[in-house]
Amino acid sequence: MPVFSMSLLGLMMGGAIASEVTSEVRSSADSSSVSTTSVDSIPALNSLDSLAPVPLSPRNSGMSRLTGIAALEQATSGASNSVSQVTSVSQLSDVQPTDWAFQALQSLVERYGCIAGYPDGTYRGNRALTRYEFAAGLNACLDRVNELIAAGLADKVSRDDLAVLERLQEEFAAELATLRGRVDVLEARVAEVEANQFSTTTKLNAVSTWHITDLGFDGDLVRETGARDANGDPVTVSSDDTSQTKFGYLTWMNLNSSFTGSDNLNIQLDVSNSQSPANSFVSAGLFNTWGTPFTEQSSGGNFRLRELHYTFPAFNDAVEFTVGPRINVYRFFDNNPYTFILGAIDSFNSSGSTQFNSLDRGAGAIAIVPIGDDFDIRVGYLGEANEFFSSNSASDPSRGLFEGTNTLTGQVSFKPSRNFGLSFLYNRTNNTPPGGNGTIGGATGEPIGGILDDGVSGGGIGTGAANTYLANLSWRVLPDVGLFARYSYADYALWRPDDGDRIGDVVAQSFQAGLAFPDLGKEGALAAVSYLIPYSYLDGREFVLSGAGDGGVQWEIEAAYFYPLSDNIVLSPRLYVINNPNNFSDNPTVWVGNLRTQFRF
Repeated sequence: MPVFSMSLLGLMMGGAIASEVTSEVRSSADSSSVSTTSVDSIPALNSLDSLAPVPLSPRNSGMSRLTGIAALEQATSGASNSVSQVTSVSQLSDVQPTDWAFQALQSLVERYGCIAGYPDGTYRGNRALTRYEFAAGLNACLDRVNELIAAGLADKVSRDDLAVLERLQEEFAAELATLRGRVDVLEARVAEVEANQFSTTTKLNAVSTWHITDLGFDGDLVRETGARDANGDPVTVSSDDTSQTKFGYLTWMNLNSSFTGSDNLNIQLDVSNSQSPANSFVSAGLFNTWGTPFTEQSSGGNFRLRELHYTFPAFNDAVEFTVGPRINVYRFFDNNPYTFILGAIDSFNSSGSTQFNSLDRGAGAIAIVPIGDDFDIRVGYLGEANEFFSSNSASDPSRGLFEGTNTLTGQVSFKPSRNFGLSFLYNRTNNTPPGGNGTIGGATGEPIGGILDDGVSGGGIGTGAANTYLANLSWRVLPDVGLFARYSYADYALWRPDDGDRIGDVVAQSFQAGLAFPDLGKEGALAAVSYLIPYSYLDGREFVLSGAGDGGVQWEIEAAYFYPLSDNIVLSPRLYVINNPNNFSDNPTVWVGNLRTQFRF
């Protein structure tokens, strides 16, 4: 005899309930997820199809994992719309609103609150239920009444209702058993999948961007080649606009794994084929700088390991450490919500300071120490380990983690609210000439753009050491208006390779300021406009082989709009206007247009 029926007989006879019933009742009473919905809060029930069972603890019933009648409708076949005249409920393929069983269960629902309405509060009409749907509702009411009995509230349940429930249980015994059996089978299948999947704690997500870019300018544009003529002056060439519209892509794939729930192993792969047309006109050493979105970079169509690091808490969560052979420094330093690389303002010159960190990615460690709710201190040491460099000194036995190109970074951040952030950063960079060619610059030249040498003596550079100071501000002044700004200053000391004497210093600064308009046109959208000076040389121009131009100061305007079409697809147009490109005051203004579609999954 079913558990509920035995409880019913015990109440009617005034005797003790059987031991297995007592056990079931205790289990139900111990459950912490019993519905607290009062009967008064249940809406008038004119159709059981517009309702879903109140979620109960798995200890209450084998049916407790069924979250609604609608869920069962997908798993069971529909009944015929044409039913011949029958007199027994057990012969029905559908339970009609006019049937005694339907009306009896509806009455129980109204009194005991064992079924909750749909979350949207809609009324779905006076429709018939399949016997399996009806059985799901009946099971919810059986569980609810058993809870009341177990809680010592048997006086709240009338003998007439107990009799109705017993009869319904008998009429729908086959359906109740079938549904419970299906739940058991489903649980077994889920357990098998969990036991055999790749990893219970590894998640894959990806971002793929497709971008169309074009460039235009009038007249001839001058650039420096990275060589000196017989007089020791930088060699220049000029060219007109021969670029074509290009269409490229970049995809990042992330595998994030956790072993304790509070740690994270990050593996990021990237594949790309895109180069900005601006790179055909920049001076030597300024590759991937002006007029180039951050997503326009090329791996030659081959997958590369972009990030590999492990993050974990220590000292009772007082410190968060990240260690690994390839850490992306921009995950941890010089962040600004309005210049995020996958957001609106995102060119190589504006997504981060042009003078911060010559590595981008490196081998080493980073520590983050929160100080109260508003401050944190960050410290990191990285040796050169970038997927685009052939010189990666951190893995080179002849130079290693400490004798090659490396950076030491410290940052103090103040963020009293989500609307305001201010950080101050110091970065110490030690650079060695790649391949021993006696020059420093290019992709590893930060904090200086272009290429540096020793002037005109021809002796070359042995090493370079730079101190960079950076301030970074973000401020959401109004709900729909934000401000952002950066300023950096750097002193780059150059040393001879033979005697280690100091050759001289190059001093430069950079500046950025902009306005942002969050949620413009749609929630989650972001429009922004930015003004920036990527490199302004203050001293030591004689050591700048390429990038200083004729003394002009390059300045740029960037405008962008990040518009989410959905949670997973973004459309983002952007415009770059470069004045005095390559720091030549007579160069024509360059216009670069870019349209990006971004997929997240």
